[in-house]
Amino acid sequence: MSSENRITARFVVPPDLSDRRLDQAAAALMPEHSRSRLQGWIKDGTLTVNGEARKPRDKVMLDDVIELDAEPEVQVSWEAEDIQLDIVYEDEHLLVINKPAGLVVHPAAGHAAGTLVNAVLSYSPEVENLPRAGIVHRLDKDTSGIMVVARSLIAHTALVDQLQTRTMGREYDAVVVGTLTGGATVDAPIGRHPRERKKMAVVSSGKPAVTHYRLVERFAAHTHIRCKLESGRTHQIRVHMAHVKHPLVGDQLYGGRMRLPKGSTEELREVLSGFNRQALHARQLTLEHPETGETLSWEVPLPEDMVHLIEALRKHVRELESHDI
Repeated sequence: MSSENRITARFVVPPDLSDRRLDQAAAALMPEHSRSRLQGWIKDGTLTVNGEARKPRDKVMLDDVIELDAEPEVQVSWEAEDIQLDIVYEDEHLLVINKPAGLVVHPAAGHAAGTLVNAVLSYSPEVENLPRAGIVHRLDKDTSGIMVVARSLIAHTALVDQLQTRTMGREYDAVVVGTLTGGATVDAPIGRHPRERKKMAVVSSGKPAVTHYRLVERFAAHTHIRCKLESGRTHQIRVHMAHVKHPLVGDQLYGGRMRLPKGSTEELREVLSGFNRQALHARQLTLEHPETGETLSWEVPLPEDMVHLIEALRKHVRELESHDI
């Protein structure tokens, strides 16, 4: 729970976290807070076990009660920047944004400025008091579409809970290489790639990940699909579709060498070779309003580059059909 002027939480240690270090258990139970912040709360007695202060390395046992009662403080040191945002919806708790491809969500090495967070800090300065400046989920730099930012502690707690319990609905449009015959579900655990640290992969030791997809439109050598996530792993749709041998068009990390369909026209070759990002767009977001409990849903249209890609693939089908007549 959170109130407007306190950050509070209470957890009973479950079997899978028994005999773990307190800082590790706290990080698993409260992923919305950074490890360093949780360790600070443990060290100053703000985060307790069974009402007592402990050290980060102390073990917790089954049914121990972990409690947090902290005062909000400025949690970010990033600069506010006047970067234009495409705002789909806003109120005192929520900021729903249509993110363009190419915009990094969170400052990191190599991207200290010019990110969505810098823009949100300028538009909504109150988020500096929230963990990760109100960011509860991310889209990859080159994925476009809809995402929500928390503007209050109440919203932050509620949104993180909805993500963890999978009650937040997220739907994506993608264009993949190859012709699919029908929808399916990919249920394959995702973790860090064993050799290439910048990549994720389907690995037996990974975290559970489930992606449902259905067909929207089939082309000569590509398919427009719509995906729903049951989990939110890093690069999930990109990894899962590459795993089933249908990588996303333009995905330079997971797609391998670009393959041109037989009978490609010069126009189609240009469109495909010029599509330099993964063809992935977060089209729809559904959630429960953190204060009213009302179910809210928003949808944003495909961006121009994906519309152009799909039109070129359609045109190619028509041209092939006209040659067959």
